[in-house]
Amino acid sequence: MTTRPFAARLYTGGALAAAATAVGASALGMSVVWVVLATVLSLGLGFCACRCLVVQERRHARRMSELHLATIEALALAIDAKDQTTPNHIGRVQAYAIGLARALGMPESEVQAVKTAALLHDIGKLAIPDHILAKPGPLTPEEFQKVRMHPELGAEILRSVQFPYPVVPLVLSHHERWDGRGYPAGLKEHEIPIGARILCIADYFEALTSDRPYHQALGAAAAADVLSQEAGKALDPRLVDVFLGILPTLAADVEPAHSPMSPGTPHLQAREGARIGAARAAPAPLAGVFEHIAVAHREIHALYQIAQTMGTGLTVADTMTLISSKLSNLVPFSACALFLYSPSREQLQCRFATGTDSELIQQLTLRSGQGLTGWVARNRRPLVNARPSTDLEAMGSKAPTVLLSALVCPLVFNDRLIGTLGVYHTDASFYHDDHARLLDRVCEQAAAVINNAIVFEQTQEDSLTDPLTALPNTRSLFQHLARELARAERHKSEVALVVLDLDDFKEINDSFGHRAGDWALREVARVLRSTIRPYDMCVRYAGDEFIVVLSDCTRSEAESKRVELQAAVGRLCLDVDSGRRVPLAISAGIAVFPYDGDDYDALAAKADRQMYEDKSRRKHDARHRGATA
Repeated sequence: MTTRPFAARLYTGGALAAAATAVGASALGMSVVWVVLATVLSLGLGFCACRCLVVQERRHARRMSELHLATIEALALAIDAKDQTTPNHIGRVQAYAIGLARALGMPESEVQAVKTAALLHDIGKLAIPDHILAKPGPLTPEEFQKVRMHPELGAEILRSVQFPYPVVPLVLSHHERWDGRGYPAGLKEHEIPIGARILCIADYFEALTSDRPYHQALGAAAAADVLSQEAGKALDPRLVDVFLGILPTLAADVEPAHSPMSPGTPHLQAREGARIGAARAAPAPLAGVFEHIAVAHREIHALYQIAQTMGTGLTVADTMTLISSKLSNLVPFSACALFLYSPSREQLQCRFATGTDSELIQQLTLRSGQGLTGWVARNRRPLVNARPSTDLEAMGSKAPTVLLSALVCPLVFNDRLIGTLGVYHTDASFYHDDHARLLDRVCEQAAAVINNAIVFEQTQEDSLTDPLTALPNTRSLFQHLARELARAERHKSEVALVVLDLDDFKEINDSFGHRAGDWALREVARVLRSTIRPYDMCVRYAGDEFIVVLSDCTRSEAESKRVELQAAVGRLCLDVDSGRRVPLAISAGIAVFPYDGDDYDALAAKADRQMYEDKSRRKHDARHRGATA
C-alpha cells in the first residue's frame, strides 16, 4: 500500500468532511447558518492542508537543488584540489568576485549567482585530460585549444541544475573579452553578462598574482598596473576602476596564493573577524578526501617533472643535480646521495651528494653488503629509516653526523644493479612506506637515465683517452691547450710545451715484438704522468710521441722539467728474454708561449725541431761513446 504525504491526506480528509457536513446538515434539517459555518470550517481545513502540501513540495525541491549543487560543488573542489599549477584558485577568485559584486551594489540574488559561478567556473575542466592540466610547461596550440573548451563544457554540465539565479550564462562567458576577442562566442562589451565580466576580472587578477607554468607571480601593485592596461581591451573599464578601488581591502582579506591551506577549503578572512567561506565549509571527512586528491596529483605532477628533467642531463652529476632539485617536492630530504656500483671491484662509490653533511657522504666507498648502502645493493631491497651513521661506521669513520634517518633504494636497469639512491633527514624515523613507494618509483625511471649518463661519460672519456696508456689523447690536448693559452694571454703568463719521442722504439718492436713495445709505452706514460704536477697534462700524441703541457711555466723551469722527465725515463729498463735488460731513453724539445709562438702549431713546430736536434745529439753522443769504448 502506498503511503501518501500527511498534507495530502489532510487535504483529502478536509474536503470529504466538508461534503459530509453539508449532506448531514441538510438531512438533519439544520439551519443554513450552521451549514455554512461547518462548510467554511471544513474548507479551511482543506486550504491549510493544501498550503502545507505546497510548502512541503517547495522544501523538497530546494533540498534536491541543494543536493545537485552540493554534488557539483564537490566536483569543483575536487578539480581545484588536483590542479597543482593553481592550488586554491577557486577560493581567491570567489573572494575577489564577491567583493566586486557587493561594491557594485548588486542585488543579493545576483551576488549569490556570482558567488556560485565563481565556485563552478572551472567545472568544465572535468573534461580536460589530466596530462594537460598538470603540464608544468607552456601548452601547445592544440592543448590550449582543448583547454578553451572548458567554459562550454562547464555550461553543459550545469544546465541540468535548477539554480534560483542565473549561473550558467556566467560560467559560459567568463572568458569573453570586452573587445570581443574572447571565447567561446566572441561577445563584447555589454553583450557579456555583468556577472561574467566580474568573474573575468577576478580570474585575471588571481592568475597574475599566482605562480603559473608560463610566468611567476606578480605583486598586487604590478598586477593592478596590468589590469589598468587591459581596461577597455580584455576587461570592462568601469568594473576595473571599481575593483582597483576596493583592492587594498580585498588584498588584506584574501589568503595569498602561496598560503598553506587545506585543499578544498578555500576561504577569506573578513575584516570583522568572521570567516566567509569561499565555498561551503567542507566537513572533516570531505576535506580529507580533497587532501588525498591533492596529494595524489602532487605525486603525478612531481613524477612528471622528474621524468621531463631526467632527459635533459648528459653527465651523472648534471642528471643528479636536476633529479634532486625535483625529488624534494615528492620525498623531502636534508641530504641526497647517489652511489654507483663497480662489478669488477664489488664496490659502491658515492658519485653525487648534496645537502647536509654531503661532504662526509661523498668520501664513502663501500663494499657490497657493507653498511646500509651495501645491504641495499646486495639484497636489492629498500631500507626505511635506517641510521645514516651505519655507512660511516662501516668505513671506520668516527665523524659525527646530524642525519638521523635514511631511505635508500636500489637502482636496477635490465636486471643489472647500477647503484643506490638515498635520501637522508635530520629527524629520526622521518620516512614512511609512502616515501619508500615514491622513491622506488623514481628509481625505476632514474636507473635507465643514470645508466645512459654513465655510458655517455665512458664514451666521452674514451673519445678523449688513449686506450693503451690511459693518457689523454690529441683531442684532449687541443681542448686543454686552447684553454691554457687563452688564460695565459689574459693573465700575461707563460705556457711551456714539451715534445718527447721514445728513442729506438722501432727497434724495440722489431726485435722484441709489439707486446714489449706496448709495455714500454705504458711504463713511459706512467713515469711521465707521475713526474709532472697534478694540474699539468701529459698526452700520448701519436705512436711513440708524447706532449707535456706545463702551465705558468718559464723557460728555465721548462728546461729543468725536460731534464727531469728524460732522467725519469732513462731509469726504466725493458726486461726481455734470457734476463736481458734494455734501457729506455727519450728525446725532448721545448717551446714557450708567447715567445716561441702564440698557437699550437707554432709552439709544436718549435718544440719538435728542438726534439729532433736533441735526438740527433744523443745519437751522436751514443756513437761517440761506442767508438771510444
